[in-house]
Amino acid sequence: MMRLIVGISGASAAIYGIRILEALGRAEVECHLVISGPARKIIPLETDYQVSEVEALADHVHPIDDVGAAIASGSFKTDGMVIIPCSIKTLSAVANSYNDNLLVRAADVTLKERRRLVLMVRETPLHKGHLRLMHTAADMGAVIYVPVPAFYSMPKTIDDLVNHSVGKILDLFNIEHNLLNRWHGLVEP
Repeated sequence: MMRLIVGISGASAAIYGIRILEALGRAEVECHLVISGPARKIIPLETDYQVSEVEALADHVHPIDDVGAAIASGSFKTDGMVIIPCSIKTLSAVANSYNDNLLVRAADVTLKERRRLVLMVRETPLHKGHLRLMHTAADMGAVIYVPVPAFYSMPKTIDDLVNHSVGKILDLFNIEHNLLNRWHGLVEP
């Protein structure tokens, strides 16, 4: 069975983290969840979910300050990790190996073990410092995913846009899903 770590940090757009948890559950992927303190405040502010409902979507929930959790060690085998959304503060901590909590420690372990780490950075506009942090994280092996919507599928709702971005991240882990309409080439009228 595939095993992924999902981190939800305090950037706006907690719905992305919720949607990927729902998709991972349908795909029967074992999911280990870490939610930052700011994300715990944002989830009920931006969505119709309570934090307890989000936690119920995961197989295992780890407190942010539990640096002794299984996911803090490279000997705990996973297929990778996604931080979705990823705040600039969390990006900075990952890029600088500042492991002051389990979310960043698990990301650092993912990188050091050469496993896939996807950071859905949720900030705009970006200044040079943000770009420098993304460059540093990418140089260390992270995949930077900025949720830029595609419009070839003619999205009608916010859910369509969220599903497309989450589907692209699932593709990065080769997880089957039906969240997005795939491009089949330009069709002439």
